[in-house]
Amino acid sequence: MKKRVAVIFGTRPELIKVAPVIWSLRQNPHFEVLPLSTGQHRDLLRPFLEVFQVETAVDLNLLQEGQPVETILARALLGLREWMREGTPDLVLVQGDTVTTLAGALAAFYGHIPVGHIEAGLRSGNLAEPFPEEAQRRLVTPLASLQLAPTGGAAGELLQEGVPPETIYVTGNTVVDAFLWMVEQVRKRPQAPPWRRSLPPGARIVAVEMHRRENWGDPIRQVAQAVGRVVARHPDVAAVVSLHPNPLVAEVFREELGDKDRILLHPAFPYPDWVRLVDDSYLLLSDSGGLQEEAPSVGKPLLIARRRTERPEAIRAGCARLVGTDADQVEAHLEELLQDREVYEAMAQTPNPFGDGRAALRITGALEHFFGLGPRPEPFQGGAADE
Repeated sequence: MKKRVAVIFGTRPELIKVAPVIWSLRQNPHFEVLPLSTGQHRDLLRPFLEVFQVETAVDLNLLQEGQPVETILARALLGLREWMREGTPDLVLVQGDTVTTLAGALAAFYGHIPVGHIEAGLRSGNLAEPFPEEAQRRLVTPLASLQLAPTGGAAGELLQEGVPPETIYVTGNTVVDAFLWMVEQVRKRPQAPPWRRSLPPGARIVAVEMHRRENWGDPIRQVAQAVGRVVARHPDVAAVVSLHPNPLVAEVFREELGDKDRILLHPAFPYPDWVRLVDDSYLLLSDSGGLQEEAPSVGKPLLIARRRTERPEAIRAGCARLVGTDADQVEAHLEELLQDREVYEAMAQTPNPFGDGRAALRITGALEHFFGLGPRPEPFQGGAADE
């Protein structure tokens, strides 16, 4: 009899990262996969479900305007627990560090159902950065029976916390699987995307995306000011800002950059268009976690507009820099990469320490091993922690 595996997601980044796992489980004769959406970002998820050809077995439809995280957690926990009593999965997979992730792990734990945590072991070292994600992923760790760590560094963090080594599988990050698949799709499209036509031909594009809760307000304003000054100084440079749907984020960019030449403020891109933007860009400036894993796959230097990152492999490898949100500091780093070709190439040519496009296959292998259906998969060898 096939093992029933519930794969829980509620946000766009979660869906992107679990989609390759869903594909892999579908093709494996040992498993029945049950994609389950909490509906935390229901309207935003719909086009992503179509792109990744994922049909949900359940949609809890939890989206409500302006609800706080504790309300999302409570409603998701109750909804998921009720479904698990009826759906009786043999294992629940959760991904990353969202409210949905924590709710899914808790609901499975209360129902005595094993939990697999995709992207386990990420740590920033500070509960407030990112908030509330750092606390949420730490809370999931003791609830999980399978720690699906993306890198050797993440596995090392788990070992330091006393997690049993036999529960840890180093898989690579599934976002690289999804990103490489989508890069292949968008490169088949010969026509320039509409956003590209509004920028000067041949311009070097700085792609910008900010959304972290701890950066709301003045930090985002500082980043926007730095971008405005740099673009004004370089006639061959343009910026494309992907505006997060949260008005607290988008309004700051509009206030600072809305009337600037060669700066395009664009509503949040559908995933294929976002991948095309990353692929076409000269460099990237963001506080995103997933972008730290995506950018090295296409050789794009990334400036991380945060004070801390839970993905230190990118810093160690040299494909990304942690630059904070001070306007002068961000501006200085942008200037260096735009002016110093040697520095730029050193970052652009660094291999991706986060994955090789086979993470979903290793996760499927880890589930087979957990259920006694196959050997332990060989670990992903990239991204080991530096001494």
